[in-house]
Amino acid sequence: MTADRVYNVLFLCTGNSARSIIAEAILNRLGTGKFKAYSAGSQPKGEVHPYTIDLLKGLNYRTEFARSKNWDEFAAPGAPQMDFVFTVCDNAASESCPVWPGQPMTAHWGVPDPAAAEGEEAERRFAFAETYRMLHNRISIFTSLPMTTLDKLALQKRLDEIGRDLPKAG
Repeated sequence: MTADRVYNVLFLCTGNSARSIIAEAILNRLGTGKFKAYSAGSQPKGEVHPYTIDLLKGLNYRTEFARSKNWDEFAAPGAPQMDFVFTVCDNAASESCPVWPGQPMTAHWGVPDPAAAEGEEAERRFAFAETYRMLHNRISIFTSLPMTTLDKLALQKRLDEIGRDLPKAG
């Protein structure tokens, strides 16, 4: 890991309509100049969930980047070489992934699917806000890691720790 380059990060989920899109937006904001984020799905829905767009716009994120796409796009010749690949939903973590050129570091940072939330509109929108909060916390920790001073084993340990639930206060 060197300090003078931008690291490519791919967030994977099944539908690529909510969690992975939110993670892509967060990392592209928090990691400007250090990371470039992408997202994809194993079975993309073909459209981004409207609550995802509403949430991001409400938090002053640009949303024109957001499109639901297949992870094969990032395993094809000419695709950006990934340094990190993170699964953000349980289904994508257990599915067989394409072979990623360059052997990126991987970790599972699963969060509940806000698109599967039930109840009144306010409850469903709250599920999207909670997804954002959890991913923002994890990505904030990730972007603060001292990439250039951690060896690969120590970095992998930290990536795995980020994916586990943080201890509750008190």
